[in-house]
Amino acid sequence: MPPADDPADGVIGDGVIGDMVAVMTGFARTLRAAGVPADHERTQGLLRALSHLDAARPGDVYWAGRLTLCASADDLPRYDRVFRAYFGGLRAGRARPAGVTVTRHTADLSGGAPGGREEGPPLAAGASPAEVLRHRDVAKMTAAELAEAHRLIALLAPARERRESRRFRPSRRGRLDARRTIRETLRRGGEIAALRYRTHRTRPRRVVLLVDVSGSMTPYADTLLRLAHALVRSAPRATEVFSAGTRLTRLTAELRHRDPATAMDAVSRAVPDWSGGTRLGEELRGLLALGDARGATVVIASDGWERGDVSLLGAEMARLSRTAHRVIWVNPHKGREGYQPLTAGMRAALPYVDDFVAGHSLAAFEELAGMLAGAYVGSPRGRRSP
Repeated sequence: MPPADDPADGVIGDGVIGDMVAVMTGFARTLRAAGVPADHERTQGLLRALSHLDAARPGDVYWAGRLTLCASADDLPRYDRVFRAYFGGLRAGRARPAGVTVTRHTADLSGGAPGGREEGPPLAAGASPAEVLRHRDVAKMTAAELAEAHRLIALLAPARERRESRRFRPSRRGRLDARRTIRETLRRGGEIAALRYRTHRTRPRRVVLLVDVSGSMTPYADTLLRLAHALVRSAPRATEVFSAGTRLTRLTAELRHRDPATAMDAVSRAVPDWSGGTRLGEELRGLLALGDARGATVVIASDGWERGDVSLLGAEMARLSRTAHRVIWVNPHKGREGYQPLTAGMRAALPYVDDFVAGHSLAAFEELAGMLAGAYVGSPRGRRSP
């Protein structure tokens, strides 16, 4: 039985009932976006554990996930936060919550009923409103759903792809560290006791996020900026955020506020061109002049409705592709069925984009967070990054 202050001491699901495999797989994806290494193998371990437990009991689900999905003590606070957010976070003391029974049978993960029984009650599984919201278009959410989506985005702690630094650190293998080896030899009176090695330090790869705040992006701009806030909070020294409308505006300082509401208030005061036009070509030229994109992963969140010179946009995208480590274009409309990138701006930009992804839902934001951690949708570039 979990302790009284256990995060699992609550109601796992009061709303829509989903298949246990789908629910737990979605939970693992959310954990990965938060920085917990809940990979495929660990997720399979969770499903095997739950096949021997009662998936309707919050304590069983909590401890099964904690023991199979977490790799170290550093993962436990993130696991608790995501568990509360994903499964509703409602507290019900130490009383056992009433499970909601699925009206259709789900797959038996254990291969048979315990005790030799061939038939039994359907497997109960709960899904919070968070799972329902994962694939819903942000532009179609109600005010309450949008507030919940923003709360879940604020809980994200996206991991960041690592890159080699010019500095070195001691290592058990790597290139020979002649200086340390000689110093050690001199301390031992000229006797070589052991060879010393060194390897490059690593640091998070910088991310530069350009968010289109023009009129056509109004339903998505606020949510994308909240995602930018989560990125800045997770790696403040390795993230730069700009708004793109009729001018280029740096928003990194405003987004460093820990509280999302305070950060959004500061952003609303800093952006002078909300719901205006878009001149992406000119703004990309300004971004490249600043030098922030060199060696960084550049994320452009825009629907591609270019009001300026389309040929300039194509030329600046070509320069950007040669300068940046990777270029990711996030288009909210790509998540719609039957979408085709037919606008002049998208046709000019796509030849120089490494990954073209949707940006309309929580699931799409989780996918983007995984890409920033190094899980690319496409294959990495063949050339070395600058």
